[in-house]
Formats: sequence, C-alpha cells, structure tokens
Amino acid sequence: MNKEFREGLGFTKEDWDAVDSPELTDEQLAGLKPLSEFDLELYARIRRARGRPAVAAPKQQISLRLDPDVIEKFKATGKGWQARINDVLKAAKLD
Repeated sequence: MNKEFREGLGFTKEDWDAVDSPELTDEQLAGLKPLSEFDLELYARIRRARGRPAVAAPKQQISLRLDPDVIEKFKATGKGWQARINDVLKAAKLD
C-alpha cells in the first residue's frame, strides 16, 4: 500500500495527514468477509452499476485495412475519428 501523499486524487495534504488508519493485523485480515456475504443488496447494486449500459444493437469489432493517408486525415479531425469513419460508411448507403 502506498503511504506517501500524491496530489490529484481528490483530497488535500491536510486530509491525508488527518487520517489515522493503522495497518490491519493478520487476524483482522483473516476475519474480513466479501461484501456479497455482508450486504447482498448493496453488492447487487454495485455489480449492476459497472461498465457501460447494454445497447440494443452493439457495434462489432472487425479488422479493416485502410490507406495511410485516409487514416491520417480522419485522425487529424481529433477524438472520435473512428466513429466518423463509421458515419461516412453509413452515409454511403451501399446496396
């Protein structure tokens, strides 16, 4: 466990210094129970909250080879460039 203060984790140096949490003993560690055995309702809510919500039509991952100049032009447009490639292909409406 890291015992040194690091900025940017949502608390101040004063918060860090105010906490007095001694290390757990081997006996205390051995007596710990998983949350699922302690509070099943809370455990179920936490499990459901993980990850992205399910979508009706999830996208499929494929491998696609594109010319380097095409990739660079899309990358130059910034974050979300792969989604923009998808939009261009959808707009082409190939039948």
